[in-house]
Amino acid sequence: MQNKYGVEIETIMQGSAAGAEGLLPGDLLLSINGHRLNDGIDFMFYRNEPELNIGAVRKGKKMSLKVLPKETGDIGVTLKSFKIKRCTNNCIFCFVSQLPKGLRKSLYIKDEDYRMSFLYGNYVTLTNLSAQDKKRIAQQRLGPLYISVHSTNKAIRNTLLGNSKAGDVLKELKFLKENKIRMHVQIVLCPGYNDDKELQRTIRDLYGFYPYVSSIAVVPVGLTMHRKQAIKPVGKEDALKALDIIDSFQKRFRKKHGVSVVYGADELYIKGGVNFPALSEYGELPQIENGVGMVPLFISQTKKIKAPQSAGKKKTSLTFTGISFYPYLRKFTDRLLEKEDININVIPVENTFFGKAITVTGLLTGRDVIRELSDKTDGHECLLIPDVVFRDGEDVFLDDISRKDVEDALGIKVKVIESTPEGIMKGMEAVC
Repeated sequence: MQNKYGVEIETIMQGSAAGAEGLLPGDLLLSINGHRLNDGIDFMFYRNEPELNIGAVRKGKKMSLKVLPKETGDIGVTLKSFKIKRCTNNCIFCFVSQLPKGLRKSLYIKDEDYRMSFLYGNYVTLTNLSAQDKKRIAQQRLGPLYISVHSTNKAIRNTLLGNSKAGDVLKELKFLKENKIRMHVQIVLCPGYNDDKELQRTIRDLYGFYPYVSSIAVVPVGLTMHRKQAIKPVGKEDALKALDIIDSFQKRFRKKHGVSVVYGADELYIKGGVNFPALSEYGELPQIENGVGMVPLFISQTKKIKAPQSAGKKKTSLTFTGISFYPYLRKFTDRLLEKEDININVIPVENTFFGKAITVTGLLTGRDVIRELSDKTDGHECLLIPDVVFRDGEDVFLDDISRKDVEDALGIKVKVIESTPEGIMKGMEAVC
C-alpha cells in the first residue's frame, strides 16, 4: 500500500551521518522521533534533536534507524520538493495570466502555498488555508510569511482576487498576529480600485497588526500587452498620489517606532519622477526582492566603489539593462569611464516580448537582448549579462534562450555577473 505521507530522499552527501547509517536516495522518510513527516518543513522542524530515530521505507520494506546529526541538525540529505498547492483565485492583474503562449510550462504555475511563502518568500493570499494548515503555522512558527493583501475592504479585495468566496483577510491576519507570526504584506496598486482613500484605509488597517505585520509594500500593478482584463496602468499622477499617502504614514511611523513600516516600490518613484528616500529609511530592506529599495541600495553601493588602478590595457565591455534602471546604471558607468583604461557601454533594452510597459531588467527575454545588441557588439571584448535575467541556477532567459544562444547569435564572449556595482567591476576585470 502506498504511503500517504513521507518525504523522499533525492541525494545523500558523501560522508554524511545519513549515509553512514545506510540511508539511500529514493528512501522515504516517514517519521522522526515519532513525529510524522509530510514534507521538508516537517523534516526541518523535527530534526533539531541530538538523536534522531527515523522511520523509513525502502521498496515497501519498513526500516528503523538511529542517526546522530551534526550540531547544525544536518544529517546530509537533500529531499525531493513537495507538490505545491495551486492558486484558485483569478486575480484581474495576475501576471501569469498575462503571459503569452508557448513559454515553458513551469512559468504558468500559480502557487498559493504558505510553505512556499515561508521557504522562499512567495506572496500568498491566504485564501486556501485549512484549519490544519493554520494549526501547523502556529505550532511550527512558520514565519515570516509574505502576504498579498491588496485591500482590507473585503468587497474590493474579492474583486481584485476574482474570487467572490474569499474570506476576510483581516481575520486571517488577526489569527497570525495572535500566534506571533511575523508578516510582510504587499498592496498591488490598481488605479480605480484600491488607491486614494482605499489605500489609506488599507495601510491604516494593516498598521493595526504592527509589529507582527513588520512591513507593508505598495507596488504598482504590472501589465503586459497580453493582458485580457481592462486595467488602468499606474501613471505619473497615480504614483505621486500614492507616494504622498505613503510619505504621510512614514513620517508618523518613524516618529513613533523609528522605522517607516510602509514603503513604496522603486517603480513608483521612477514613475513619479521623484528622488528616492535615503537608504537608511528602508530599514533592513525587508521587501527588496519585491523591488522595494533595490535602486537606492545600488546607488549607495556605487558610492563605495573605486575605479581600479590602471592595468595598462584598455578593457572594452558591453552590458544591458531594463529601461527603468538604465539612468542609474548609466550614471555609475559614466563615472567609471573617467578612467582611461575602462570602456563599458550600457544599452537599454526595450521589452517587446511582454510590452513596453514592462521596464524591469529581470523580465527581459533573450530574443529582445539579441535584437537590441545585434549591431552594437563591434569593438567590445565581452558581454556582461546581469544574473537577474536568468532562471535561478540556470543560464536560461524566460523565453528559453540560453547564455550560449546569445553568445552564438551575437558572436561575442559572454560572462554572467552579479547585478551589483561590485559584480560589474569584477566582470570588467575578469577575462571573458
